[in-house]
Amino acid sequence: MSGVQIDEGSAASRFLPTAAFCLCIALLAFIAGTFFMYRDIFPASYLAQSYQGGLALWDKMTRYQDPYLTDFWFPERRPDRGVTVYDPARAANGLTLYSSGHDHKAFLIDMEGRVVHEWAMPYSRIWDETAAVKRPQPDSHIYIEKAYVFPNGDLLALYVAAGDSPWGYGLVKLNRNSEVIWKYLAHAHHDFAVEADGSVWVLTHEITNRVVEGYEYLKPPRIDDFIVHLSPEGEEVSKIWLLGAMAASPFGRWLNIVPWYVGLGKGDYLHTNNIDLLAGNLEKLPGVEEGDLLLSFREISTIAVLDPESERVVWAMPGPWLRQHDPDLLPNGNILLFDNEGVYGDDGTSRVIEIDPATHQIVWTYGGTSEQPLDSVVRSSEERLANGNTLIVESNGGRVVEVTPEGEPVWEFVNPVRGGENEERIPIIFWVKRIDPATFDPDFRDSLS
Repeated sequence: MSGVQIDEGSAASRFLPTAAFCLCIALLAFIAGTFFMYRDIFPASYLAQSYQGGLALWDKMTRYQDPYLTDFWFPERRPDRGVTVYDPARAANGLTLYSSGHDHKAFLIDMEGRVVHEWAMPYSRIWDETAAVKRPQPDSHIYIEKAYVFPNGDLLALYVAAGDSPWGYGLVKLNRNSEVIWKYLAHAHHDFAVEADGSVWVLTHEITNRVVEGYEYLKPPRIDDFIVHLSPEGEEVSKIWLLGAMAASPFGRWLNIVPWYVGLGKGDYLHTNNIDLLAGNLEKLPGVEEGDLLLSFREISTIAVLDPESERVVWAMPGPWLRQHDPDLLPNGNILLFDNEGVYGDDGTSRVIEIDPATHQIVWTYGGTSEQPLDSVVRSSEERLANGNTLIVESNGGRVVEVTPEGEPVWEFVNPVRGGENEERIPIIFWVKRIDPATFDPDFRDSLS
């Protein structure tokens, strides 16, 4: 049987010129693109968007296939699980609300670590075509970053996913039986604050092409932060552009210290990670009024206060911290925050500090113990409790510790979940809240197991 014979030399001779031609076209396109980007002329902005989108897609394809290798999981530091320390006489007894990087759940536990209630709702059952995220990650890559429980057992849950940018999958309100009441599926991220009437202030991300007057080097396209005010029913009422508000304020020149590498990546120049409603002792914060919003800008290591009515930044302060999280105003007028990278040396990287904003002095600090220093370069939070103790989340360690003013641990909880091929990885905990059960409605309190 005869077949067709192929002249391999002839085929190669036809292929090589074509390949060389395509290579030349690609090289010319690269040179042209580099020229347009360097001179910042059309179509530089479109090329920048394509580049950023390509980076995000490459990250998703190469770094986020295995959920245990995302930054929702870290190597286990200790084999302990659950409550490892509990001093009933000195701890601020109550219930603790937390969420974990391994699932779409929020847990309410007692001081012994027993789950007395949980809320569970996979994001895949929430998502619809109105969502800002058009192709969400699988459920294995999504978790509830922060949760807030109402007296009747309703829960606000903020969903985020590993490997996606802009950050944030949405804010959802569930009832005590984990049924959806409403959902706001913008790029809600990191934090939110609840008004007495049930309305919500929440941080969102958007890709924008706005030029920042006076700071043109903060080039679009960027991932910018917004503050969105939601009605008690979850409807968007207003939106504030944070980068613009900061740039237009007397504190705008602090944008000059944006790290160089931010512009090479996604252009997330502020990376806002906290929003709190202010009330109480404001004497040490000149120009600040009740109802203003306390913010944390990680990339410029600055905390700030915004008046939501005028949309103006009315106070701001850098300090002896680096890439901080969760600033809280205390009853004495001081500010407590988690200083993620403010420790230098061999004993961890992180600490919790209390700052007097009038003097800029550190008046209290806790960096862990010599055996267990705090070490969480991203995320983490803290809360000053009614008895003067401080409840601290060490996110990367999957650990929560309550310490006295003298720094003595009186309660500790280590995430009991493990994962990975050899069960050697622990999921993060980002945020917790200690709750007095007496603040719950009687029927919900009676339903707790």
